[in-house]
Amino acid sequence: MVTVFDVPPTKLIENIAEKLKEMNIEEPIWVSFVKTGTHKERQPDNDDWWYIRCAALLRKVYTNGPVGIESLRSAYGGRKNKGHKPEKFVKGSGSVLRTALKALEKAELITKTPEGRAIAPKGQSLADNAAKEVMDNMVKENPALSKY
Repeated sequence: MVTVFDVPPTKLIENIAEKLKEMNIEEPIWVSFVKTGTHKERQPDNDDWWYIRCAALLRKVYTNGPVGIESLRSAYGGRKNKGHKPEKFVKGSGSVLRTALKALEKAELITKTPEGRAIAPKGQSLADNAAKEVMDNMVKENPALSKY
């Protein structure tokens, strides 16, 4: 059985993002002009960045078990350019992550536990089915992968 761990993350996230877009995951009105953290100078260029971020969060919750907002903020943080001063690591936007997690909770893909957010059976099924599709596409492109 193919799982999330068996396929490349970028292809998997793109596939899950398409599925989330079809499911009509709720997209906030501020998506078109918000930055994803204080370390960013501009908003994302990709129009579908919201669905890609939700898909990446779903994968991260799946792989890392129950996770909280602060650990996700650290994962999505980066170096802030402070002019002539040395750069410093800053955490990513908590509001973007919190809103995305709430949208995934509303779709019943993840659940809230005392330890943090965990993957729900529906979310695990979605991720595993997407991983199967990605593996099937990879096998079509390269038949040598069929033994996996």
